[in-house]
Parts: sequence; C-alpha cells; structure tokens
Amino acid sequence: MAAPAPQLLPDDADPTFAELIAGRPHLTVHAHDGLTMEEVPLARIAAEVGTPSWVYSAGTLRRRFRALQGALEEARVPSEIHFAVKANPNLAVVRALAKEGAGADIVSEGELRLALAAGIDPAHIVFSGVGKTLGELRFALSHRIGQINAESAEEIGMISDVATELGVTADVALRVNPDVDARTHAKITTGKSENKFGVAIADAPALYARMAATPGVRPVGIAVHIGSQITAGVSAYAAAYAALADLVRGLRAQGLAVERVDCGGGLGIPYRHEPAPSPAALAGAIRGALGNLGVKLMVEPGRWICGPAGVLLTRVILQKHTGSRRFVILDAAMNDLLRPAMYEAWHGIVPVSPQDFVSPVSPCDVVGPVCETGDTFARNRGLPLLEPGSLVAFLDAGAYGAAMSSTYNARPLAAEILVDGDRFATVRARQTQEALLAGQSVPDWLAA
Repeated sequence: MAAPAPQLLPDDADPTFAELIAGRPHLTVHAHDGLTMEEVPLARIAAEVGTPSWVYSAGTLRRRFRALQGALEEARVPSEIHFAVKANPNLAVVRALAKEGAGADIVSEGELRLALAAGIDPAHIVFSGVGKTLGELRFALSHRIGQINAESAEEIGMISDVATELGVTADVALRVNPDVDARTHAKITTGKSENKFGVAIADAPALYARMAATPGVRPVGIAVHIGSQITAGVSAYAAAYAALADLVRGLRAQGLAVERVDCGGGLGIPYRHEPAPSPAALAGAIRGALGNLGVKLMVEPGRWICGPAGVLLTRVILQKHTGSRRFVILDAAMNDLLRPAMYEAWHGIVPVSPQDFVSPVSPCDVVGPVCETGDTFARNRGLPLLEPGSLVAFLDAGAYGAAMSSTYNARPLAAEILVDGDRFATVRARQTQEALLAGQSVPDWLAA
C-alpha cells in the first residue's frame, strides 16, 4: 500500500534543520559524512558503538564553562563555579569540567563519590538537597567537603549530631526560599513558598542565629536556588538576590558573620527558539544585588554548561502509517530520554544522513517502542521519509538525559560517548541484557 501523501506543516513551523545546526557550533553537516560532532561523524559512532547512544562534545563543555567564567569576571563578580552534577553525572563529563577548574554541586552520596572520583577537591564541593540522610552527612563530613546547604532546622540538628560525633565543625550555609516565581515549568521551580526547598526567608534570621550557637556547626552564609531552565529574563534572579542582600545586611546588623552567598543555578538554554538569558545578564544581576557585600560568591550551573553539548543518537526501526498519521518509531524510548514525557519538553530532531538532511519534510509523530502512549517525543514534527536504519539525533540532550534514564520495559541503559576533536571514546558501556538480571534472585521457596 502506498504511503499517504505528505501533509503541509503548520504555519508556526519549527526551526529548520539548517537553523538548528547553525546555532550549535560543535555540530556541522558534511556532504559525505552527514551530521558531525566536532570532527567525528555521528554515523561512525553509530556503526562502531550502536544505538541508542548519548554523545557529548568535550569542546563544548569547555567553551561554555569558560564563557560563564569570563562573564562573571568581566562583571567583576568572580565566583566559584560548581557544576550541578545531577544534570550529567557521567564521570568523564565531570572530569572534563574539573580540569577547567569547576567544583561540584551534589545532592547525594553517589554524586559526592563521583565528584571525588573525577578529581574535584572536597573543599570545592557543596552538598545541597532537602533529604540528606545521616549516613550521607557522615560521609560528606568525613571527607571535609567545603559546604553543606542546610534546608531546615531539623537538618541543622542532624548536621550537628554527626559533626559532634566525628569531632569536626561543619561549614553550613542556610538555604532560604525567597518566594520568587522563576516562571519556569511547575515541576522544576524551587523558589516559591509552596515548594519543598529551603526555609522561609522571614524565618532565616532567627534560624541563622540559632546555627551560630549550635555545636559542630559554623554558619558561613546564605544559599538560594529558584528553579531550573529559567528563560524569562533575569528579573526573578534580581528579585531573589535583592532579598538575599537585605538578609545579609540584617544578619550582619545582628553581629552575625556572613562570608558566602551561594547564588544557585538554573540558567536556561533555547531548545527551540525561545529566548534565554545570557551569562552576562546573570552576572549583571549578581553584581547589581550582591557585588558590594564583600562576600565569596558561588554559582551552580548544570544545564547551561552541558545541555547543548550532548545529543541522543538513535536509529529508525520503522515508519508506520495509520490513516493520515505517520509514525516514526525509533530504537530510543522514554526510558532513555524522559524529558518530553515528563515535562512536555521540545528537542530538535535532526537527520544524520546528508541526503535526509536536505530531503523534503512532512509532519509525523516521533515515538519510541515502549508500551506507553506517553512514549512520544514529538507530534506533527517535520521530518523526511525515513527508511528503517536511518539515523536521527536529538539535540541539546546533554542535561537530564542519561541522568534520568531507566531500564523500564527491561531496556538496557544506552552507551555514553565523549567526542574530543577527532577522537571519541565510550565513557559508559552499553548495559548488557545479562547485567539487567544481575543482582536479582529467586527465593528458595519459588526456586523449587
């Protein structure tokens, strides 16, 4: 049966393939090799490593880190940059950033162990998160990490107990909730009063004073983080930082020492064609509110550094036509890239073949093989007619991609690849089917 005639794309068409690639300097399209990251054709990686695979550009990680660092220095607010490991906890990625001078923002013992393995100095590690366990606090304090961001009076008590037990003093910053709407997705806003993070800013002065009298705890400053993927300008940052500045002045007026302000992260990136604030704009907001306080400043970017650096490389299993709809079914699924199902997120999807790159496009639904209707990456997306085996790449997949993947439907975790110039290496091997069963067992009464 012949395929239905191609339909017209909607008036508010997405960026073209060429427009998407033009905005991502680590990607090019060669007439023979097709879509290439730095100097490595993605088709070569697919042939040698298979699909689906995450592919990261080391050059982009370095370039974006240096751009943020340069913007902060240009604004005369030099700050410690702590990479938010939750965005991409691949050891090679974190190591590449550590070699640039990055510290780490971590939210679990596992991320702390990874940061240490990547060579990050414990003094440049900040432990955030609302639910640190006694065991995690014990591990962090035994390694003398630089700072713990406490999020409640109850947690401060836990830190005190562990520090006293170990005979150490913990440097603790109090994370405050400024009740500022970052105007991002509801699931990733963290600075509103109804969110679980931090303490109400009105309660902070009394709690900070209590910290100063708590055994094993040395209050060193204030921390804030208002959300992730912030693209609506820097007004929310400016409001949050202004509130922090007032708090710092008030605490000092009480005779309390405030040495540090942790400004958090959340700087967004343009996945489609949405505007996104620049590092220079963020640096300006920091300088405007906090630049004259004489405090040590910290920022904790994740997505902004690593998001654009990665793609998810995947292969077409088949095209399916049902009535007037065309479905492109890939070997990647929602267990690999969860963001579209979880956040209704948009990712550019670009053919790898040079022929497919310039072929006419028509609307299709891009889906994976998982048994969920939610396993849908895009609806009415313009793509060429793709034969089985054709390769496509999801752009800007370097943050919260592999980090959020799972083995749902008993699907092994995808491989991870690091490209650096004309070299590439597998930095996490593809999980095997045998590894999926490893660690599981059948109790004796069932084995019989």
